[in-house]
Order: sequence, then C-alpha cells, then structure tokens
Amino acid sequence: MLTRDGVKGNIANATVGENITGILIIYGGMAAFLLFSAFQSFQKGEIPIIVVYSVVGLFLVYGIFKSLNNSATPIIRRDKIKSVKFKKSIMAITRSRFEVVFEENGAIKKRIIMLPGIMSDGQNETEKARKIMIEEQLLNE
Repeated sequence: MLTRDGVKGNIANATVGENITGILIIYGGMAAFLLFSAFQSFQKGEIPIIVVYSVVGLFLVYGIFKSLNNSATPIIRRDKIKSVKFKKSIMAITRSRFEVVFEENGAIKKRIIMLPGIMSDGQNETEKARKIMIEEQLLNE
C-alpha cells in the first residue's frame, strides 16, 4: 500500500483532497483569462504581449489535458497497482519521481510521487526509494 503521510501529505490532503478537479478548474480559469487577454492585445496590435499570453495560456491548456487522468488519492492499494515507472531528474530543472498507474473505481489513473530534490539530499533519498520499489517488485530495473 502506498500512502501520502507526514506534514506534506497532511497539507496536500487539506488543500487538494483526493481529486485534482479543483486545481484543474483554477488552471482552466487562468488559461481562459490569458487567452482572452491575448485576444484583447491582438485587437490593440500588441504583438509581444500576444505571444507571451498565448504561449502561457496554451501551456496551461496542454497541462490540463495531460493531467485529466491523474489522481491525488492518498492511499493506493498494492493489488490495484498496474505499473510503476521511475523518471530521472534533470539536474537543477526537475526532480526525480515515480509514476504509478493504478485502478481507481474501475478507471485507470496515474499518481505522480515526487522524490526529494537537491536541497533535501535528493540523490541519496532517490536511491533509497528506488531500492525499496525494486525490493517490493513494483519497479522492474
């Protein structure tokens, strides 16, 4: 069973809960505002602002569609886990993470488990987490 415990898990439960619909709605509102602002800037002929608003707005829309099957459920039963993938970090840009594909209420969902970054001894903690996943036969490497 994978759980979301500790201080960060409690904060996530309080702010997000078990689904990400609220966050996706906020992102959708921001994207709509940015794209509407880009349209208004287009009417005024402000080309640099059009590009900025459009790129950020379209990036948010892309993120929304990519996140539709994500889940924020705090507990994942082991028998519901279909696969686990390890995504290595890009130095100083992203953090390492596990992508857990599992079944939730008959639907296939994905949960991203972020691992500690450079400021939190990320490399050692990542190796510990990978060893645990391999020992538990959740990660095949």
